[in-house]
Amino acid sequence: MSVKRITNRQVVSKGLVNRGNQKTFRDEVSRAGNRSKSINPGKDFTKNYSITLKDIDTTVLSHIKEVIKPTVREANEIIKVPIMWANEERWKMVRKNGVLRDKNGSVILPLLIVRRTDTAFNEAMPLSFDHDVEGKYIQVTRNSKWSKDNRYDRFSVQTGAKPSTEALVTGMPDFVICNYELIIMTNFIEQMNMISELFLEHLETYWGASENYKFLSSLEGTISDNSEMTVEGERLIKSTMTIGIKAYVIPSFTDNVLGKTSEISKVLSPSKVVFGFEGDATNKQVGIGDDGISSNLVRKLHGKA
Repeated sequence: MSVKRITNRQVVSKGLVNRGNQKTFRDEVSRAGNRSKSINPGKDFTKNYSITLKDIDTTVLSHIKEVIKPTVREANEIIKVPIMWANEERWKMVRKNGVLRDKNGSVILPLLIVRRTDTAFNEAMPLSFDHDVEGKYIQVTRNSKWSKDNRYDRFSVQTGAKPSTEALVTGMPDFVICNYELIIMTNFIEQMNMISELFLEHLETYWGASENYKFLSSLEGTISDNSEMTVEGERLIKSTMTIGIKAYVIPSFTDNVLGKTSEISKVLSPSKVVFGFEGDATNKQVGIGDDGISSNLVRKLHGKA
């Protein structure tokens, strides 16, 4: 399982930040001064760390657009295939008319439409460990870095002080399998074969950005045969395939017997300072006899100190 790194990808235009209008967002849980809970990482400061079904949908759609990049050849030109998410309006139009038209009434060809059909728990990986309600025993490190309190100075070098590291940890996620239906429509069978071969090459690989998510893909069932259709006097080729994505989800907050708790926490490694003693005095000068026992200690034990 790949681990999602915590990054902040907020893009703020230079010179347009008004500090007087900015607000500090925390989550809805009262922190009560707990330093290990006083964090708010993620791509957006207005929400806590989580992996949702929307993140999985976005990963699948962006991987097809940015990594697979389906194209077709027509009239000695390479044409990018438009990729659309099947929202309610588009899916209703496709189901009713069989095609999708633009604002001018022309059929959009080639076209690839993606929609999520169902979501189920992955029975092969029942590892969410929901019984660990406090999150003490099962933890996944999402990010590890040096603490901002560490500073290099000669005192830390001389005393052997170890720098304290700071790690952000969460509990185990819930593993799920999301099935996505891909509807492909082209003008010619040759174009359909090019797209199908391209998806076959990328199946059984991990989908997602290198620094964000990694979900394993697989072909659920088969790719339907290229079917020739005539819709309102226009000819097109249509195929469908179902892709399974083995993913995982983590909520921002968990409601249990302890109340509403944040899924993420901060762990600081212990630091250590060692003080030593060096000197040129003899044993007699410091009060240590020939037997190696301090005479001051002997006097204290006998009550003569």
